[in-house]
Amino acid sequence: MKITDITLDRLRLELDPPLRAAWDPEPRRHFDATIVRVHTDEGITGIGSGDTMDGFEAFQDLFLGADPLDIVRHVKAIETANFHGGHYWPLEVALWDIIGKTAGLPVAALFGNAARSLPAYASSAELKSPEERVETALRARAAGFRALKIRIDRDRVAEGIAAVEAVRTELGPDFEIMVDLNQSWRMAGDTADASDLVKTRRIVRRLAELDVFWVEEPLPYADLEGFRVLRADNPGVRIAAGEMHHSVPELLRYLEHDVLDVYQMDVVLAVGMHRARTLAELARLKHRQFTPHSWTNGIGVLANLHVAAGVGGGPYFEFPFDPPGWTPERRDFMLAEPVMINAAGELEVPQAPGLGADLDEDAVRRWRIR
Repeated sequence: MKITDITLDRLRLELDPPLRAAWDPEPRRHFDATIVRVHTDEGITGIGSGDTMDGFEAFQDLFLGADPLDIVRHVKAIETANFHGGHYWPLEVALWDIIGKTAGLPVAALFGNAARSLPAYASSAELKSPEERVETALRARAAGFRALKIRIDRDRVAEGIAAVEAVRTELGPDFEIMVDLNQSWRMAGDTADASDLVKTRRIVRRLAELDVFWVEEPLPYADLEGFRVLRADNPGVRIAAGEMHHSVPELLRYLEHDVLDVYQMDVVLAVGMHRARTLAELARLKHRQFTPHSWTNGIGVLANLHVAAGVGGGPYFEFPFDPPGWTPERRDFMLAEPVMINAAGELEVPQAPGLGADLDEDAVRRWRIR
């Protein structure tokens, strides 16, 4: 089998009303998605998505004519291209889609098949008042979710903690709450300093009192020693990070020094599927957890799900969900059907060969940027 072509469809969905994501400097008025298709001489086409693939045209010749099943070679080639350009992990997703279709198996089966489904947590996006956050938590529970992640802004800490406290009071001890401080990396244009270690320790201590399941991205990635201090200081709450950490050697250092309780590398944005699988296996061998970030679109959600389910990740899987600002229909506008949880609040691994992502070609044509 040979790769005959790699094509990109760049899509843009206008957002009205806009999404006021906690990590964005300005409200998000459109949602972009790049669809990668890898075509082969045997008629099998693989689909991937996640990062923007900007500048990939300069590296396409590295893959044309190659066997798509040579995945280790392709991962190494993507890493060399990433060094000189963007982050081209959606290409790896499309290649795994081909491998799964060729084998007649879901990709998760190729990664270990440890789970057929994972409990999902509703991952919020917007900063909301305690009253509004309780309302959305009740909505999430009614939809089947067993857990919710709440964002806290570094400049609105008191309000954020009040929202966590209100949800805990209203929904009780059996509903899990995660908190994301969004301090490890920055969107373009956000030049403000992160909260210092003293302030962050106080925040995490208070969240531990509220029985938060984990505190996510509490410090910049470079502050390895700060992460270790937080873990030692707060034995009652897990520390999670790594979603956008692009350095495999640095993540190995995190594992070596036992920096985190929960590792969250996104397979379409950070380190790819093959490398995430290796790091996740190491985390699991150290009795630590792997539950990847999945804030892209339905194809990216599925790519992360296949790896997490393959290696036995969990105990929860991130499901972007914060209506009305962020819904599965908005997130998955390019798919024939949005990816959804089941009645038990779990995200099931599609059992079709490959990723199990079905594009809506009419939507692709409608929203393609021309």
